[in-house]
Amino acid sequence: MDIIRHCRAKWMFMKQYFIFILLMTVIQLSFSQNLQPGFDKREYRDLMMLSAHSTADSTYYSPFEIPEPYKMIYQSDPLGLDNSWDLWSKGGRQVVISIRGTTANPASWLANFYAAMVPAKGSLQLEDDFTFNYTLSEDPKAFVHIGWLVSTAFLSREIVPAIEEQYNAGHRDFLIVGHSQGGAIAYLLTSFLHHLQKNGDLPTINLKTYCSAAPKPGNLYYAYAFEKQTQGGWAYNVISTSDWVPEMPISVQTLDDFNEINPFMHAKTIIKSQKFPKNLVLKHVYNKLDKPTRRALKNYQNYLGKKAYKIIQSQILEFDQPVYANSTHYVRTGNTIILTPTDDYFARFPNDTTKLFPHHFHAPYLYLLEELNTFK
Repeated sequence: MDIIRHCRAKWMFMKQYFIFILLMTVIQLSFSQNLQPGFDKREYRDLMMLSAHSTADSTYYSPFEIPEPYKMIYQSDPLGLDNSWDLWSKGGRQVVISIRGTTANPASWLANFYAAMVPAKGSLQLEDDFTFNYTLSEDPKAFVHIGWLVSTAFLSREIVPAIEEQYNAGHRDFLIVGHSQGGAIAYLLTSFLHHLQKNGDLPTINLKTYCSAAPKPGNLYYAYAFEKQTQGGWAYNVISTSDWVPEMPISVQTLDDFNEINPFMHAKTIIKSQKFPKNLVLKHVYNKLDKPTRRALKNYQNYLGKKAYKIIQSQILEFDQPVYANSTHYVRTGNTIILTPTDDYFARFPNDTTKLFPHHFHAPYLYLLEELNTFK
């Protein structure tokens, strides 16, 4: 009987021990769950709450409570063109990089208006001791917005070491969020980090990005590269159909923006082969279609490139002017989540022509998010 009781006691102990180990394993797995792909409505909402706190204006961010269990680890001083970023921790499991949008500082607006394009791979000489070597795409036809690239360069000097530090502390899941200008920079930063990982210059991390109310960051070939890098649900572009900011910058498409094989590649040869006066008529029509876009491109590069650079130099004294790309064909980029206003929305956020941003800030976006029933 003693042996039986002993065996029963031993069995009960082993059973309880097994249940304890199983329970601890479940708890551990729940706390170490990897970042998941796909648009997560709650995740985006939480990140928007954090994003609102990137501004120093307490009257702006006070309505947005910091969701549990997020805690701010770091908030940078102004960098580059009045850019800033925050580092948040989600209960020690995930790390959030939040990029501030446009401020009232003229330098911040310069980053937006310095809108000529440059190749998505190259280098920028920003200071005597700071050359920003970057790859956002390997495609030589991929071009990006120079102002936001400059902002990305200055931010990356702090963000890349911070990622390495968090990685060494055991973190593997990283979220990037940016609203408005911050969303545009979030595109370029995400591409930059992906290529650092590809080249072995950054540890392998799980990276997910939300570009909120973001303007267009580059041309079609940059969009292709970004979408390939993040396909499978690792980046989202969230826009309201009433917000004008995602429609910017103004895009000019010339015949040079098409792929090498296109319907216009032999147009001049075909026109020359026609008999007089048909060839003159066709040439006149062709030039009427082609020359206006080329003039617009030239003006774009002159005013939003060369002239804007001279003003930028007052902020970044040692910045060497780059060679601009022969394109300003800006396109919407990324897997897009559309927020569509309803009558209830307009009752709360009316079209007010006396305001520049009635549909752009965090509050209207969060209101529309609650009406988005496609996602949980």
